[in-house]
Amino acid sequence: MSRIEMTTPVVPAFAKFAQRISVPFSPVVRAGDWVYVSGLAPVNPETGGYDILTIEQQARRVMEHLKSCLEAAGSALDRVVKCNVYCSNGSYFAEINKVYAEYFTTHKPARIFICTAGWFGPFDMEIDCVALVR
Repeated sequence: MSRIEMTTPVVPAFAKFAQRISVPFSPVVRAGDWVYVSGLAPVNPETGGYDILTIEQQARRVMEHLKSCLEAAGSALDRVVKCNVYCSNGSYFAEINKVYAEYFTTHKPARIFICTAGWFGPFDMEIDCVALVR
C-alpha cells in the first residue's frame, strides 16, 4: 500500500505550527483508498498562528480546514467514515454541533465528542477524521 502526504493550501500553516511547537505529524495522509486527516486546530491558514475566535468561529475554521485537506487528498466530506471531535469544555457541545451539522447535512459519519482535561492549546477544539477516497 502506498502512503502519500498531501499538500493543501492549509498545510503550510500547519507545517509552521508543527515546527513552532516541535510536533512531528502530517496534516493529511492518503494510504491506498483511505484518507487520514490529523487533528486540525483553528490555525490561521495564512500565518500558522492563532486568532482570538468564538467557539463557533473556531468550529467553522476547523471544518473548512478538514474540507480542504480531504479535497486535496481526493476525498470529500461526504466520504468521511469517522470523526473525532476534541474539545476543551463540554459547554461548547451545542455550538460545535450547530456548525458541524452545516457541513454534514445528509451524510452523518460515525463520531465521538471528547472533552479533554488539561487542554494544551490557545484554542478550544480539534477534529480529525478518516475518509474514503472518491
